[in-house]
Amino acid sequence: MQTNTFLQSALCLLTININSALAFWRLPCQNPIVVQRSDPVVSPGSVSGHVHTIMGGNGFGFSMNYASTQASTCTSCTVTKDLSNYWTPTLYYRAQNGSFISVGQNGGVTVYYLQRSDPLDPEYSKGLLAFPEGFRMLAGNPFLRSYNASSLEQQAVTYVCLGTDKPQTNGFPNYPCPYGLRTQVFFPSCWDGKNLDSPDHKSHMAYPSLSDSGNCPPSHPKRFVSIFFEILWNTPDFADKWYGNSQPFVWSMGDPTGYGFHGDFVNGWDVPTLQRAVNECTDESGVIEKCPVFQLTTNEVANSCRVPPSVHEKISGVLPKLPGCNEVQNGPGNASPQSGCGATTTIGTPMWPYTDVTKSKSFAYMGCGFDTPGQPRTLQGDSLQDNTGMTVEKCIDFCNSKGFSIAGLEYSTQCFCDNKMLAGRDPVPGIIGGCTMPCSGNDQQICGDSGLLSLYKKCPNSNSCANVQYPFNAGTKKRKSEERRERRQKRDSEYVCPSNTSLQASNASGSSPTGAFIKPPIESTSKSCNTEITAPSLSHASRVKITTVITTTTTFTTVTATA
Repeated sequence: MQTNTFLQSALCLLTININSALAFWRLPCQNPIVVQRSDPVVSPGSVSGHVHTIMGGNGFGFSMNYASTQASTCTSCTVTKDLSNYWTPTLYYRAQNGSFISVGQNGGVTVYYLQRSDPLDPEYSKGLLAFPEGFRMLAGNPFLRSYNASSLEQQAVTYVCLGTDKPQTNGFPNYPCPYGLRTQVFFPSCWDGKNLDSPDHKSHMAYPSLSDSGNCPPSHPKRFVSIFFEILWNTPDFADKWYGNSQPFVWSMGDPTGYGFHGDFVNGWDVPTLQRAVNECTDESGVIEKCPVFQLTTNEVANSCRVPPSVHEKISGVLPKLPGCNEVQNGPGNASPQSGCGATTTIGTPMWPYTDVTKSKSFAYMGCGFDTPGQPRTLQGDSLQDNTGMTVEKCIDFCNSKGFSIAGLEYSTQCFCDNKMLAGRDPVPGIIGGCTMPCSGNDQQICGDSGLLSLYKKCPNSNSCANVQYPFNAGTKKRKSEERRERRQKRDSEYVCPSNTSLQASNASGSSPTGAFIKPPIESTSKSCNTEITAPSLSHASRVKITTVITTTTTFTTVTATA
C-alpha cells in the first residue's frame, strides 16, 4: 500500500511538471515603435551599425536602463505591465541593379514565453525565474555568414517559408514563400545567477543542452522562462522580382545568408507580475487572454505607440545602399565591420510626425486621430483630394478659407474640415499615434495614414498657439531615486578598508568573503571593516573592536570592548 501511495505521488508530481513544461503564452506586439539605427545593448549612447526594427515600450532610447523602460507611457505589446523592448535587424530586397528596397513587416513581433525546464537542471527544484530588473541579452551573431550545425546558438535561428510544405531552415530559404517569410530566434534561458549583462551580452547566459529545451549546464544553473521571437515579412511583394540562382533578400547588416539573424531583449517587465504569470499561467493553448494575471491594453493603444526617430537618414523605400556602412558580405568567413562610408553617426533631434505651422498659419497640431473605415467621417464639414500635391499648408488653407477651425489630413492625399470632431475619435493623450504616411505633395511632411488623421486646430490667438506635447524618453534620463541608489551602490562597492583591517561583505546568501577590497555581488547590502587594537587604558578590556558598517542607507561606527 505504501508503494502504491509513493507511485501515485510520483506520478502526480511528474504530471504537474509535464503540464508546466507544455505551458506557454504568445505576447503579440502589434507594430514597431521605431525603425532606425539604434541598439542600446551593443552600441549604447551612439548610432548603431545597422538598422533595427524595435518593438515594445516607448521608453526606448539610445542608452537605457530599467528606469527608462518604466518611464514608458505605452507599449506596442499586449500586456500593460510589460514595458520591455524587443528588436531584430530589418529586412531589405537587393535589386538586380544594386539598389535596396525595404521589406514591410506584417505586424510587429510575436514573443513566445515558454515555461520550459528539465529535471536535470542544477536548480530544477527552485523553479523557473522571471527576468530581474536591469536584465538584458543578445541572441545570435550578426557577423556569421556560414552555418555550424553543432552550435546551439546557430540552431536557435530558423526560417519558415509560409505557403510551402518545406521544413524550416537555418538560413534564408532559396525559394519564394507564397504567404511570407517568418524569421525566428530562440533566446538562451540558463543564467549564471550573478550578472544582468556581460561584455559580449551573451556570456551571462547559456543555451540548454538541446538549444530550445534540455538541461542547463552547471556554470549557468538558474533557469529563466524561455523567450522566442517570430517576425513575419511581406516577401510576396517581391515575388516577381527574383533573379539569378539565389534568393534576393539581405539583412540590414549586409547578410545575404541569413545566418547572421539576431535578436535583443531589454527587460522592462514588472517583475512580480511576470513571476506570477510564470508560476500560475499554465494553459497550453498559448492564448494570452487565458492568463488572468495580465491586464491587456487595447489594439488601438498598442498600434498608436511610437518613438520619434532621431537618426536623420533615409532607411525605407528605394535606397542606393544599406543604411550605415554595410556592404553585402557573402562569407563563408565572418563579416568585418565597415566604416568610412560617410553615413551619419549623429543622434539628431526627434523627428515628430507633424509640421509646425503655429507661426505661419496660426494652427496647432492636435495629434493623430481616428477615422474608422466603414463609419461616418470624423470631420464632416468639407473635403479636398489631391493625389500629387497635398501638403499640410494646402489643407489648412482650404479649411480656413471655408470657415472651419479643424483640418485633418488622411492617407497622404485627403483633407477633411469641420468645427468639431465625431465623439470618440480624438487622439490618445500622450501617445504619438500611427500617422506615418508622407504627404503626396511633400514627402517630408506627414498626412495621416489609413483610417488615421493628422489633426490641426486654429489657435484662438498668437499667445496660445502650441502644438501638442508628447513625453519623450531618449533612454538616457534616470529617475532621481535610481541615481541615488546607483551612487550608494558605487560607494558601497568601492569602499576600501584601512590597511590594518579586514573587510566583511554580508549578502543574501550568507557568505562573508574577506580582504582589503571587495566588489560585492548583486545581492550585497552591507559591508563592515573590523579593526582590533590594544587598549591598555581600559580597565575591563584589553582590546577594542571597531566596526564600521556601510549600508545602502547610512554609514555608522560602533566600538565594542572585548576581554
